Amino acid sequence: MRPELGALVLMIAAPAAAGPLFVPVEAPEHSYAGGWEHFVGGGLASFDCDGDGLPELYAAGGANPAQLLRNRSGDGAVRFEAATPPALALNGVTGAYPLDIDSDGYLDLAVLRVGENRLLRGGPDCRFAPFADLGFSSADHWSTAFSATWETGRTLPTLAFGNYVDRADPDGPFRACDVNHLYRPEAGGYGPPTPLEPGYCPLSMLFSDWGRRGRADLRLSNDRHYYVDGGEEQMWAMEDPPRLFGPDDGWQSHKLWGMGIAARDLDGDGRTEVMLSSMGDQRLQRRTDPTRPSYADVPYDLGTTAHRPYAGGDGRPSTGWHVAFGDVQNDGRDDIFIAKGNVEQMPGSAMDDPNNLLIARPDGRYAEAGARAGVASPHRGRGAVLADFDGDGRLDLAVVNRRAPLQIWRNVTPDSGSWIAVEPRQTGINTRAVGGWIEIDDGALTRIREITVGGGHAGGSAGPEHFGLGPAARIRLRVIWPDGTASDWTDHDANQTLILTR
Repeated sequence: MRPELGALVLMIAAPAAAGPLFVPVEAPEHSYAGGWEHFVGGGLASFDCDGDGLPELYAAGGANPAQLLRNRSGDGAVRFEAATPPALALNGVTGAYPLDIDSDGYLDLAVLRVGENRLLRGGPDCRFAPFADLGFSSADHWSTAFSATWETGRTLPTLAFGNYVDRADPDGPFRACDVNHLYRPEAGGYGPPTPLEPGYCPLSMLFSDWGRRGRADLRLSNDRHYYVDGGEEQMWAMEDPPRLFGPDDGWQSHKLWGMGIAARDLDGDGRTEVMLSSMGDQRLQRRTDPTRPSYADVPYDLGTTAHRPYAGGDGRPSTGWHVAFGDVQNDGRDDIFIAKGNVEQMPGSAMDDPNNLLIARPDGRYAEAGARAGVASPHRGRGAVLADFDGDGRLDLAVVNRRAPLQIWRNVTPDSGSWIAVEPRQTGINTRAVGGWIEIDDGALTRIREITVGGGHAGGSAGPEHFGLGPAARIRLRVIWPDGTASDWTDHDANQTLILTR
């Protein structure tokens, strides 16, 4: 019988710690603004575009120009400066995701917009330009979700764009969700997209090989506020043509005001849990069948619903946006960050709605630490990044806010545990090994991590995968490459970043 979520976590011994602690650092002036078309979106992308090993940030601006923030951290400080090349200074940007589309070693950007989406080719020293020869074209949509994967035998990634409300529908906005689009490469480029319909106003999507069967399927989290009735959460089986999973496959109908998706194996059983943020309660789900896409909410008493603000005195339902897993104390247990904030002036939802930082405890439950950690911002949070900005092994934090300044915090948690960061690379196609898996054995538990592009809310990260290790000084690891080939197990000291090239 499958152990309850958190049971295996009891095997990990971690050093006593006072708890997570973040301090604000000065950030370049930037905010996400605009009318109702920018109530959603506001994504933040994280990726190293200048080769110094530290991630830059690309922040959506909505009605304001999007900005590239160059990472100038060093000497014990986190610092960013605004340095946006003309190709990235776009208006109407709702979000962006980094990936190496043409497998030339430089990370490119898929940019989501109210208008035409863009694929921008990356180059040395954070230079970007439109691709000249991919044949990609995008009509005028309101795009709010994205994911990508490399399907077997393809030399370019398969791209999925999630489109929100159809602004041209005279009967909208309710029951007027747009059609989503899937771009499968052909003849060295992209032709017209395949419609994925019905569309139910997605705010996040994620390609994931949920069953480790060698094929990534596409999960969408949809906003019930606009599909109102008749819609639900979706998962597309990536067959030819794609089809929706249904009850006969084990997929259960599930409805929520979906905002973000994050996936992580939290208990070491080899199956990834899924966290869904929403306008209301947040849903942590686990697989209930090892062979089918069947998911069920974890028990309420695990403390992951975060359905009302924990500070500020506003007792109305809370609104979650970007969601991310990450071990902010390096104790060997993955915590959960959720960017929070009212859509605009929705009277049924909390206005004073601080971000959540849910800390995993040894018994498998989660405890709120946003206020004492210093990240309980009162602004309308949207996109976020949880990544190591200064290379000290602790995950830092940045959040894009609607009609309020972007915020950056440095993680200064005392007495944190050991860590390791791993980035697989391969020559040829799919240089960042998207669709591969990392397995880490610290002597107490083996953890798995899938390399994906997508999820969150309107923004994603590319870079080393961070693992907190608690007291472990050495670990074993291996990589399962996208074609299913497994590397040998190798031993490594903790507290370093490894780039493993195939």
